[in-house]
Amino acid sequence: MGHGFFVPLVAGYIIWQKRAQLQAMAPQPNWWGLAIVIYGALQLSIATLGAELFLARTAFVISLIGIVLLLGGTAWLRTLAFPLFLLFFMIPIPTVVYNSITFPLQLFASRVSTAALDLMQIPVLREGNVLELAEQKLNVVEACSGIRSLLSLTFLALVYGYFFERKLWIRVALFAATIPIAIVANASRVTLTGVLTEYQPELAEGFFHTLSGWVIFMVALAILIGLHQILNRGYRLLAGWHIAHDLDTK
Repeated sequence: MGHGFFVPLVAGYIIWQKRAQLQAMAPQPNWWGLAIVIYGALQLSIATLGAELFLARTAFVISLIGIVLLLGGTAWLRTLAFPLFLLFFMIPIPTVVYNSITFPLQLFASRVSTAALDLMQIPVLREGNVLELAEQKLNVVEACSGIRSLLSLTFLALVYGYFFERKLWIRVALFAATIPIAIVANASRVTLTGVLTEYQPELAEGFFHTLSGWVIFMVALAILIGLHQILNRGYRLLAGWHIAHDLDTK
Protein backbone atom coordinates (compact mmCIF):
# COMPACT_ATOMS: atom_id res chain seq x y z
CA MET A 1 0.00 0.00 0.00
CA GLY A 2 2.87 2.39 -0.79
CA HIS A 3 0.48 4.52 -2.85
CA GLY A 4 -1.71 5.19 0.19
CA PHE A 5 0.31 8.22 1.26
CA PHE A 6 -0.30 9.90 -2.11
CA VAL A 7 -4.06 9.33 -2.18
CA PRO A 8 -5.00 12.35 0.02
CA LEU A 9 -2.65 14.57 -1.99
CA VAL A 10 -4.21 13.53 -5.31
CA ALA A 11 -7.74 13.85 -3.91
CA GLY A 12 -6.90 17.27 -2.46
CA TYR A 13 -5.50 18.43 -5.81
CA ILE A 14 -8.67 17.35 -7.61
CA ILE A 15 -10.78 19.21 -5.05
CA TRP A 16 -8.56 22.28 -5.50
CA GLN A 17 -9.20 22.13 -9.24
CA LYS A 18 -12.93 22.20 -8.55
CA ARG A 19 -12.78 25.22 -6.22
CA ALA A 20 -14.29 27.64 -8.77
CA GLN A 21 -17.13 25.21 -9.48
CA LEU A 22 -17.80 24.80 -5.76
CA GLN A 23 -17.73 28.56 -5.15
CA ALA A 24 -20.35 29.01 -7.87
CA MET A 25 -22.72 26.62 -6.11
CA ALA A 26 -24.67 27.91 -3.15
CA PRO A 27 -24.48 25.44 -0.23
CA GLN A 28 -27.78 23.65 0.39
CA PRO A 29 -27.33 21.72 3.65
CA ASN A 30 -28.87 18.28 3.69
CA TRP A 31 -29.71 16.76 7.08
CA TRP A 32 -29.23 13.25 5.72
CA GLY A 33 -25.54 14.08 5.99
CA LEU A 34 -25.91 14.21 9.77
CA ALA A 35 -27.32 10.67 9.71
CA ILE A 36 -24.27 9.51 7.73
CA VAL A 37 -21.93 11.21 10.22
CA ILE A 38 -23.71 9.51 13.11
CA TYR A 39 -23.45 6.18 11.32
CA GLY A 40 -19.72 6.78 10.80
CA ALA A 41 -19.31 7.51 14.51
CA LEU A 42 -21.19 4.33 15.45
CA GLN A 43 -19.11 2.28 13.01
CA LEU A 44 -15.92 3.73 14.49
CA SER A 45 -17.07 2.93 18.03
CA ILE A 46 -17.98 -0.67 17.18
CA ALA A 47 -14.79 -1.17 15.17
CA THR A 48 -12.67 0.18 18.04
CA LEU A 49 -14.33 -2.18 20.51
CA GLY A 50 -13.78 -5.10 18.15
CA ALA A 51 -10.26 -4.01 17.11
CA GLU A 52 -11.37 -4.02 13.45
CA LEU A 53 -9.01 -1.61 11.74
CA PHE A 54 -10.65 -1.69 8.30
CA LEU A 55 -14.05 -0.58 9.61
CA ALA A 56 -12.40 2.03 11.84
CA ARG A 57 -10.52 3.52 8.91
CA THR A 58 -13.43 3.49 6.48
CA ALA A 59 -15.55 5.19 9.14
CA PHE A 60 -13.37 8.28 8.71
CA VAL A 61 -14.08 8.48 4.97
CA ILE A 62 -17.78 7.81 5.53
CA SER A 63 -17.89 10.66 8.05
CA LEU A 64 -16.22 12.99 5.52
CA ILE A 65 -18.90 12.09 2.98
CA GLY A 66 -21.56 12.87 5.56
CA ILE A 67 -19.97 16.23 6.40
CA VAL A 68 -19.89 17.25 2.73
CA LEU A 69 -23.56 16.31 2.32
CA LEU A 70 -24.54 18.03 5.57
CA LEU A 71 -22.79 21.33 4.87
CA GLY A 72 -22.86 21.55 1.08
CA GLY A 73 -25.78 19.43 -0.02
CA THR A 74 -26.31 16.94 -2.82
CA ALA A 75 -24.72 19.12 -5.52
CA TRP A 76 -21.48 19.45 -3.55
CA LEU A 77 -21.42 15.73 -2.86
CA ARG A 78 -21.96 14.95 -6.55
CA THR A 79 -19.12 17.30 -7.52
CA LEU A 80 -16.72 15.81 -4.96
CA ALA A 81 -17.81 12.20 -5.44
CA PHE A 82 -14.66 11.09 -7.29
CA PRO A 83 -12.01 12.52 -4.91
CA LEU A 84 -14.00 11.24 -1.93
CA PHE A 85 -14.16 7.80 -3.53
CA LEU A 86 -10.40 7.86 -4.09
CA LEU A 87 -9.87 8.20 -0.34
CA PHE A 88 -10.92 4.57 0.11
CA PHE A 89 -7.74 3.57 -1.76
CA MET A 90 -5.57 4.84 1.10
CA ILE A 91 -7.10 2.20 3.40
CA PRO A 92 -5.51 -1.27 3.41
CA ILE A 93 -7.94 -4.04 2.51
CA PRO A 94 -9.07 -6.37 5.34
CA THR A 95 -6.56 -9.02 6.38
CA VAL A 96 -9.05 -11.83 5.70
CA VAL A 97 -9.58 -10.62 2.13
CA TYR A 98 -5.87 -9.96 1.67
CA ASN A 99 -4.91 -13.47 2.73
CA SER A 100 -7.60 -15.08 0.57
CA ILE A 101 -6.28 -13.26 -2.52
CA THR A 102 -2.52 -13.45 -2.00
CA PHE A 103 -2.10 -17.23 -1.87
CA PRO A 104 -3.89 -17.93 -5.20
CA LEU A 105 -1.82 -15.15 -6.77
CA GLN A 106 1.35 -16.71 -5.35
CA LEU A 107 0.43 -20.07 -6.87
CA PHE A 108 -0.44 -18.50 -10.22
CA ALA A 109 2.86 -16.61 -10.38
CA SER A 110 4.70 -19.83 -9.47
CA ARG A 111 2.94 -21.87 -12.18
CA VAL A 112 3.45 -19.25 -14.90
CA SER A 113 7.11 -18.70 -14.05
CA THR A 114 7.72 -22.48 -13.97
CA ALA A 115 6.18 -22.86 -17.44
CA ALA A 116 8.22 -19.91 -18.75
CA LEU A 117 11.47 -21.26 -17.29
CA ASP A 118 10.74 -24.67 -18.81
CA LEU A 119 10.31 -23.05 -22.23
CA MET A 120 13.70 -21.38 -21.78
CA GLN A 121 15.14 -24.80 -20.88
CA ILE A 122 16.09 -23.71 -17.38
CA PRO A 123 15.70 -26.66 -14.99
CA VAL A 124 13.13 -25.93 -12.29
CA LEU A 125 11.01 -27.96 -9.90
CA ARG A 126 7.91 -26.41 -8.35
CA GLU A 127 6.46 -27.44 -4.99
CA GLY A 128 3.50 -25.20 -4.26
CA ASN A 129 4.86 -21.67 -4.26
CA VAL A 130 8.50 -22.75 -3.96
CA LEU A 131 10.71 -23.00 -7.06
CA GLU A 132 13.76 -25.27 -6.87
CA LEU A 133 16.43 -24.03 -9.27
CA ALA A 134 19.91 -25.35 -9.86
CA GLU A 135 21.58 -22.53 -7.97
CA GLN A 136 18.94 -21.37 -5.53
CA LYS A 137 15.53 -21.94 -4.03
CA LEU A 138 12.94 -19.22 -4.76
CA ASN A 139 10.06 -18.81 -2.35
CA VAL A 140 7.17 -16.80 -3.84
CA VAL A 141 6.05 -15.19 -0.59
CA GLU A 142 3.15 -12.78 0.07
CA ALA A 143 5.27 -9.79 -0.95
CA CYS A 144 5.72 -11.44 -4.36
CA SER A 145 2.01 -12.17 -4.86
CA GLY A 146 1.49 -8.93 -6.80
CA ILE A 147 -1.46 -7.73 -4.72
CA ARG A 148 0.32 -4.51 -3.78
CA SER A 149 1.15 -3.77 -7.41
CA LEU A 150 -2.44 -4.54 -8.34
CA LEU A 151 -3.84 -2.07 -5.78
CA SER A 152 -1.38 0.64 -6.77
CA LEU A 153 -2.04 0.10 -10.47
CA THR A 154 -5.81 0.28 -10.05
CA PHE A 155 -5.44 3.57 -8.19
CA LEU A 156 -3.18 4.95 -10.91
CA ALA A 157 -5.60 3.74 -13.60
CA LEU A 158 -8.45 5.67 -11.96
CA VAL A 159 -6.38 8.84 -11.64
CA TYR A 160 -4.91 8.51 -15.15
CA GLY A 161 -8.37 7.96 -16.65
CA TYR A 162 -9.75 10.96 -14.78
CA PHE A 163 -7.08 13.36 -16.02
CA PHE A 164 -6.49 12.06 -19.54
CA GLU A 165 -9.73 10.48 -20.73
CA ARG A 166 -13.32 11.77 -21.01
CA LYS A 167 -15.07 8.68 -22.34
CA LEU A 168 -16.51 6.61 -19.51
CA TRP A 169 -16.22 3.25 -21.27
CA ILE A 170 -12.49 3.71 -21.83
CA ARG A 171 -12.03 4.63 -18.17
CA VAL A 172 -13.82 1.43 -17.17
CA ALA A 173 -11.78 -0.60 -19.65
CA LEU A 174 -8.50 0.78 -18.28
CA PHE A 175 -9.58 0.04 -14.72
CA ALA A 176 -10.55 -3.54 -15.62
CA ALA A 177 -7.32 -4.07 -17.56
CA THR A 178 -5.20 -3.43 -14.46
CA ILE A 179 -6.09 -6.87 -13.09
CA PRO A 180 -4.59 -9.03 -15.89
CA ILE A 181 -1.74 -6.56 -16.46
CA ALA A 182 -0.66 -6.59 -12.80
CA ILE A 183 -0.96 -10.38 -12.50
CA VAL A 184 1.03 -11.07 -15.66
CA ALA A 185 3.62 -8.44 -14.74
CA ASN A 186 4.16 -10.05 -11.35
CA ALA A 187 4.54 -13.50 -12.91
CA SER A 188 7.09 -11.97 -15.29
CA ARG A 189 9.01 -10.59 -12.32
CA VAL A 190 9.23 -14.04 -10.73
CA THR A 191 10.35 -15.48 -14.05
CA LEU A 192 13.00 -12.77 -14.44
CA THR A 193 14.26 -13.52 -10.94
CA GLY A 194 14.55 -17.18 -11.85
CA VAL A 195 16.54 -16.35 -14.98
CA LEU A 196 18.89 -14.03 -13.10
CA THR A 197 19.65 -16.68 -10.48
CA GLU A 198 21.07 -18.89 -13.23
CA TYR A 199 23.84 -16.34 -13.75
CA GLN A 200 24.17 -14.49 -10.44
CA PRO A 201 22.13 -15.87 -7.51
CA GLU A 202 22.68 -12.72 -5.45
CA LEU A 203 20.53 -10.76 -7.93
CA ALA A 204 17.47 -12.51 -6.53
CA GLU A 205 17.85 -10.71 -3.20
CA GLY A 206 18.26 -7.27 -1.73
CA PHE A 207 18.50 -4.15 -3.84
CA PHE A 208 18.34 -5.88 -7.22
CA HIS A 209 15.19 -7.76 -6.26
CA THR A 210 13.51 -4.52 -5.17
CA LEU A 211 14.73 -2.75 -8.31
CA SER A 212 13.26 -5.46 -10.53
CA GLY A 213 9.90 -4.91 -8.83
CA TRP A 214 9.99 -1.21 -9.64
CA VAL A 215 11.05 -1.87 -13.23
CA ILE A 216 8.26 -4.40 -13.80
CA PHE A 217 5.73 -2.04 -12.24
CA MET A 218 6.79 0.79 -14.56
CA VAL A 219 6.51 -1.61 -17.51
CA ALA A 220 2.96 -2.49 -16.38
CA LEU A 221 2.13 1.22 -16.18
CA ALA A 222 3.56 1.75 -19.68
CA ILE A 223 1.40 -1.12 -20.96
CA LEU A 224 -1.66 0.54 -19.41
CA ILE A 225 -0.85 3.84 -21.11
CA GLY A 226 -0.22 2.02 -24.39
CA LEU A 227 -3.59 0.28 -24.07
CA HIS A 228 -5.22 3.69 -23.64
CA GLN A 229 -3.66 4.89 -26.88
CA ILE A 230 -4.80 1.75 -28.70
CA LEU A 231 -8.38 2.11 -27.44
CA ASN A 232 -8.48 5.77 -28.44
CA ARG A 233 -7.06 5.07 -31.88
CA GLY A 234 -9.49 2.21 -32.40
CA TYR A 235 -12.38 4.43 -31.35
CA ARG A 236 -11.34 7.17 -33.80
CA LEU A 237 -10.96 4.67 -36.64
CA LEU A 238 -14.35 3.16 -35.89
CA ALA A 239 -15.97 6.60 -35.66
CA GLY A 240 -14.35 7.61 -38.95
CA TRP A 241 -15.57 4.41 -40.62
CA HIS A 242 -19.13 5.09 -39.43
CA ILE A 243 -19.01 8.64 -40.76
CA ALA A 244 -17.68 7.47 -44.14
CA HIS A 245 -20.30 4.70 -44.26
CA ASP A 246 -23.12 7.18 -43.51
CA LEU A 247 -21.89 9.49 -46.28
CA ASP A 248 -21.78 6.62 -48.78
CA THR A 249 -25.33 5.54 -47.99
CA LYS A 250 -26.76 9.05 -48.54
